[in-house]
Parts: sequence; C-alpha cells; structure tokens
Amino acid sequence: MSASTESRTFRIAAIPADGVGREVVNAGRVVLDALAARSAGRFGFEWTEFPWGCDYYAETGRMMAPDGLDVLKDFDALYFGAVGWPTVPDHVSLWGLRLHICQNFDQWANVRPVHFHDGIVSPLRKADDTDLDWVVVRENSEGEYAGLGGRNLSGRGPGNEVAIQSSLFTEAGCERIIRFAFDLARTRQRRKVSSVTKSNAQQYGMVLWDETFARVAADYPDVETESVLVDAMAAKFVLHPEDLSVVVASNLNADILSDLGSALAGSLGLAASANLNPERRFPSMFEPVHGSAPDIAGQGIANPVGAIGSAALMLDHFGLPAEAALLRKAIETTIAAGVRTRDVGGTATTDEVVAALVENLSR
Repeated sequence: MSASTESRTFRIAAIPADGVGREVVNAGRVVLDALAARSAGRFGFEWTEFPWGCDYYAETGRMMAPDGLDVLKDFDALYFGAVGWPTVPDHVSLWGLRLHICQNFDQWANVRPVHFHDGIVSPLRKADDTDLDWVVVRENSEGEYAGLGGRNLSGRGPGNEVAIQSSLFTEAGCERIIRFAFDLARTRQRRKVSSVTKSNAQQYGMVLWDETFARVAADYPDVETESVLVDAMAAKFVLHPEDLSVVVASNLNADILSDLGSALAGSLGLAASANLNPERRFPSMFEPVHGSAPDIAGQGIANPVGAIGSAALMLDHFGLPAEAALLRKAIETTIAAGVRTRDVGGTATTDEVVAALVENLSR
C-alpha cells in the first residue's frame, strides 16, 4: 500500500454500518470526491461499499461476511461510520465488526485529535480566551480491550455467576504506542508527551506501562514528559488543558479521556479518529468518534464534521498533507460562517453542512 500520490486512485472500502454512520459516511464521500475533482486528475477515489452492520446481523447472524477480512485487506483504507443498534447487544455488534477489524488488522495506534473550533461555544470557560489543541494517542490492540476472560459458575444458580475480564499489557505493545506518541510530539509546536497511568492500583500492567514510558522517554531528550494518574488527568482536561499536547494512554483510559476532550470542544459529533497500522501491513481505518445515534438516525441532522475530519486524517495517511489542510480549512470556514448542526447550536442539516464545505473547498 504505497503512499505515492502521482496520478493515484485510492481504493477505499466504505463501511457505513449503522444509524447515522450511513449519513456521515455518505457526507464524507461527497466531500472527498469534490476534493479529488479539483485535483486535475492527480488523485481520485474508487469506492466499494459494504452492507455490514446490525441489519446484516439480523439477516445472517453475523456482523460482517465470513471472508470480510480477506476482502478488505487489499484496500488502501477503510472508511467507517458507526456501529450499534438497539436490536443487537452492544458487545456483539462492536466485537463482531469494528473491533474484529481493528484487532485482526493490527490497527494499534488510534489517533484522536481534540480540536476547538471558532464559532462553537465550549462548555469549558477557559476555551474562550485560550488556544487549546491536543491529541490523544490510544493504544488500540490490547490493554483493557484485549477480550481475555470469561463467565463461569452460572450453574450454581442466580447470583453466583463469576465474570473475569483481564487486561493485557505487553512490553512490545506499550513501547510501540509510546514511541509513536513521542514521534508525533516532535511534529507539534509544543513537544510534550503526557502519559496516563493508574499504576498505584494496577500494580502489574500499568507499572510495566510506566517503566516502558520512562525507558522510551530517554531516547527523546528534546520532548517534555509527565506521568499522570488517569483520575488526575480527567481533572487536568478541565482545569489545565493548555498544558496538554500529546496524551498517550491505554485502550480504555484513552477511549474515555478522548470523549471527554471532544465534549469539552463542544460535541462528540466534531471528533475525528484514525485507527492506524503504521507499518502498512494492513489498511488503516478512519472513523468519527460518535456512535450510531439511533435517536436522530434518518432525520438528516447528524453532524458530519467528525467523519469529514477523519477523512482529513486519511488524506494525511495517503501523503496528501496539503489537501488535508485544505479540508480542515473548509471545515473551519464553514463552522465560523454559522453553518452548524443542532448539536453545536446551529440549525443546518447534514446536507447543508456538506454543501457549504464543498463550496468552501472550491474557494
């Protein structure tokens, strides 16, 4: 999967999945195709859409086709919507599709920028007069979401079942995500990595995490470091967010903290993410952070900014930084002009936001 951009057609597998995922993936496709159209043939996108998700589960008893991974492995990237619907237990839908892809394609680096947009009122008062912008780097292959454990002893009768859920921390897994975070910090204006831990209570896995962080940090003397307990880091997101640049954390901790960051920025609908296989042995997957939102699905009011921001991350992955920057600029211009969906205080529909974005791209 080369990152060359000369007369390149990128083959993208679109997996809208459930609820508003279908609406925002379609929105992202429209914007990306508009961006390609203005490239004078330098690049383009070839889309293949897959019907996997909870409706597919209702028909087949599976969240994706049995040969789905084999089908997906030769694409340049995956563009994902959202998974989950009230008719399917959440652990079935998540493990059957999104996590199935992430783990089998070793998409071990989950990058979730926390970006504050002009024109959107943050519940964080500090955002009114302080420039805030950080990124959460999430270990995406093991940790608390390793899927190890089981349920036993149900035969003893009601109230006697035992469930064991084990976290997995490997030195190799810790090192690669921590090193990724340090390399990312070197590209930012403030070179700082904040490690999130809970080693005071989790005395095995998170102590290994801490020791690995200290060892890797020694290779980056030009980067500031700190190690913060997860509960203290949650407070820091609110009280001292200006002190953050790159935050690296385990699977569960980063999942929670990144959602907190997006809420502070104004809405989960704004949040973009990339599930990366940095070695490019497998395709990476790009998706908004928000869920399938059954309460508003089909109404045409879903915020497409998270999905379109994820498309910008995909452009970066393809070696198209100028185009990614152009797309982000169009997002900023659209929001600043007041074309915003309801979750961020506006009245625009999904299609109206998309139309404004396309128009701003042409400018």
